[in-house]
Amino acid sequence: QVQLVESGGGLVQAGGSLRLSCAASGSIFRIPSMGWYRQAPGKQRELVASITSDGITNYADSVKDRFTVSRDNAKNTVYLQMNSLKPEDTAVYYCKVVVVRNVLSTPFDSWGQGTQVTVSS
Repeated sequence: QVQLVESGGGLVQAGGSLRLSCAASGSIFRIPSMGWYRQAPGKQRELVASITSDGITNYADSVKDRFTVSRDNAKNTVYLQMNSLKPEDTAVYYCKVVVVRNVLSTPFDSWGQGTQVTVSS
């Protein structure tokens, strides 16, 4: 069993900043990838940013140069620093962690409960 605890969402004015955190705990051998997705009302869930255990990052074009994803491997925690926020960034943000439970198991996806980010104009 793997638990994810997200924090850091909230309400901010356009141009402001927020920092999201997601800590994974439980039966974890290795975490190949951690990342953030978001889902706005009436839209599909989309990738925001991801980072591998080697530090390789991937960003949606809409957030490049504004958002930064990072991770602390010792704490099994991933962060999303969001700067220059825009109203179109308003969504529920979900943490996704790819987990390997033991040396014999295959990777599986574990999702956080979601945290609301609202950007006012």
